[in-house]
Amino acid sequence: MSNSASTLPDRVPVLIAGGGPVGLTLSALLARQGVASHVIEADAAYCTGSRAICMSRRSQEILGWIGADAALVAKGLSWVGGRSYYRDTEVLHFQMPSEPTQRFAPMVNIQQYFVEQYAHEAALACGALSDVRWNHRVAAVRPDADTVMVDVVSETGTRQVCADWVVACDGGRSTVREQLGLQLQGMQYDGKYVIVDIRQKTRRAVERLAWFDPPSNPGSTILMHRQPEDVWRIDYQIRDDEDPAEAVKPENVLPRVQSHLAMIGEDEAWEVLWISIYNAKCLTLASYRHGRVLLAGDAAHLVPIFGVRGLNSGLDDAGNLAWKLARVLEGRSDAGLLDSYSVERVHATRENMAYGAKSTEFMAPPDFAYALMREATLRLARNDASVRALINPRQSTPVSYAESPLNMAEGTAPWTSDLAAPGQPAPEATMPQGRHLTQSFGAGFVCLVFCSDDAPDLSPLADLSALGITMQPVPPSCAQAWQRYGLGTGVDAALVLVRPDGYVMGRWPGVDGVAMRKAIADSGVWP
Repeated sequence: MSNSASTLPDRVPVLIAGGGPVGLTLSALLARQGVASHVIEADAAYCTGSRAICMSRRSQEILGWIGADAALVAKGLSWVGGRSYYRDTEVLHFQMPSEPTQRFAPMVNIQQYFVEQYAHEAALACGALSDVRWNHRVAAVRPDADTVMVDVVSETGTRQVCADWVVACDGGRSTVREQLGLQLQGMQYDGKYVIVDIRQKTRRAVERLAWFDPPSNPGSTILMHRQPEDVWRIDYQIRDDEDPAEAVKPENVLPRVQSHLAMIGEDEAWEVLWISIYNAKCLTLASYRHGRVLLAGDAAHLVPIFGVRGLNSGLDDAGNLAWKLARVLEGRSDAGLLDSYSVERVHATRENMAYGAKSTEFMAPPDFAYALMREATLRLARNDASVRALINPRQSTPVSYAESPLNMAEGTAPWTSDLAAPGQPAPEATMPQGRHLTQSFGAGFVCLVFCSDDAPDLSPLADLSALGITMQPVPPSCAQAWQRYGLGTGVDAALVLVRPDGYVMGRWPGVDGVAMRKAIADSGVWP
């Protein structure tokens, strides 16, 4: 297909501004829902440099919905924990919740350009439903009540495209956001980190590594992550009085990197691949829906890298938005459904910002008081295990939508667990034949049928299937699922409705479906 702006259609259902990992994943997700989209990307190809590197379990699930998980897991480096050091003394060894039977590791390290590649390949596999235009940029956006006019510029000129919906995935310097006159609000921290990719062979385990005030770089904080293809990602803090432009010059970067590698005993030859600089931001828009324009990823919010909630939250935006936008475009739901995207994801961002702010204030203290508190904590942590939790980096976890307008009343029942209460991410569990329950999610609505009969009669629920709800029996032999979904004493049968993005929408005791039908009728999701 031609990459010329002149070949763009006059009208498109969805125009996605930005072909980074969020925009490409959203395009593939929409295609899986049967919706065509056109991705406009100013760059000529995938990004350079590692950029966002830590992919959470939730992000791996989302990429699994588009068939990109196998390539990501095969290429990436999985890990479950990390170590922190004060000077040259270990003060924390943390482990994230993980089981050998789980479908994905808690985290996978992989350079962002690989994520973009795998998401793009997944989008291309959907044929004409996903069209990606490199070397194109959005220059102007003019929304009205029914459509959005977009000026797309390429080397062949400017073309006006009429879009039913526009989704801004064009990053922290979003043109779409600027065109709408929107301003991110929040906190920007002064502490700056130089980011360096180097290639060096190592036998060191794959862990998150952090040093506070290391002898190799006194007064600095250093983070290290192994990446595929013998790449180390190194982040180190510079002094407040250092000139950022000078700090990223190779003659200033290489000696600091060499000093640290020597300190930790990494003596193989190495080469520098990429250098950049970063400072933490906790910024968000108040709403991610503005008429027929929606914003996602860094175009909507900027969160600190500490706790790896940036790209992971952007992929969650895509997973939340895709099914809702598809339903609206196909006339299966009113456009008001898209308001829930903003409500849920703004809430998620504020939670991510709260965790990110705590991590940032520890990693890069904003003032003397924070620095003094951190120093005291690190000193005590050498001998007092009770304070080590304060050093925990608070790695990314799925956010609860406990107050979502889509949550359905579950009635009263003696549920033994709230892990699967409405608004919670549907818990993982092992299933027969080595399958995982989360493999049932990501395409459409799923009703989990918990029943004592190993082969239940689902015909009384046939009318629910007509609404596009797939029935998934969960027999008693799946004890892990029964426990995590709250069945036990007093509840020996239940229906659990899971949204296309893997969140629980409602749960009801019994399997007659009466309460579920009433909740569906009242929900507004099904007109």
